[in-house]
Amino acid sequence: MERVIKIAIDGPAAAGKSTVAKKVARLLNYTYIDTGSMYRALTLKAIQTKTPFDDEGALVNLLKNISIKFVYIDHEQHIILDGVDVTKEIREHNVTKNVSSVAKHKQIRELMVQQQQQLAENGGVVMDGRDIGTHVLPEAEVKVFLVASVEERANRRHEENLKRGFSSNLERIKQEIISRDLEDENRAVSPLVKAADAVEINTTHLTIDEVVDKIIRMVKK
Repeated sequence: MERVIKIAIDGPAAAGKSTVAKKVARLLNYTYIDTGSMYRALTLKAIQTKTPFDDEGALVNLLKNISIKFVYIDHEQHIILDGVDVTKEIREHNVTKNVSSVAKHKQIRELMVQQQQQLAENGGVVMDGRDIGTHVLPEAEVKVFLVASVEERANRRHEENLKRGFSSNLERIKQEIISRDLEDENRAVSPLVKAADAVEINTTHLTIDEVVDKIIRMVKK
């Protein structure tokens, strides 16, 4: 019987984590868990309920009283927030620019990590985020840290927005990515950092399939 493992894929915003993770999971017939979408769903709920992003207690109370689920529809993962499909809404600009402000709180991260570890406890998962290899799944057998230039990441996010039908400003996206990198790298709780045993892959000049192939070869080893 083939061994079932845990795969952690980390990296900064728009480094290609979710696209790569989805493909790796599909090829291995593993479960893909998009941890970023969980924080995005909470951020969307905070916006809807006008909960201040700097009020940790109110955000914790909000998180404890909402339901975030992953479901597959036509082989695509959808995010269900309190029974409503919010897969598209959590990618809108207002959520993207505020998610780091919600995710930086210690109690929020602790609660989210508990949920994420429960989802991954039986293995056979590909999980992407910013602190998977260091904090959520430190025991993961394969750890990858994806990086790319700010310019390349901004271009990717810009093209992604246009494909989804969102208005998009390339220069604004570039500045937001720089700002988000600083916030993620310098937050007090579980900052964005490469795990000591993670393999770094610079995706700036690689296709998605080339990155996926590198990870699949790591898994097979």
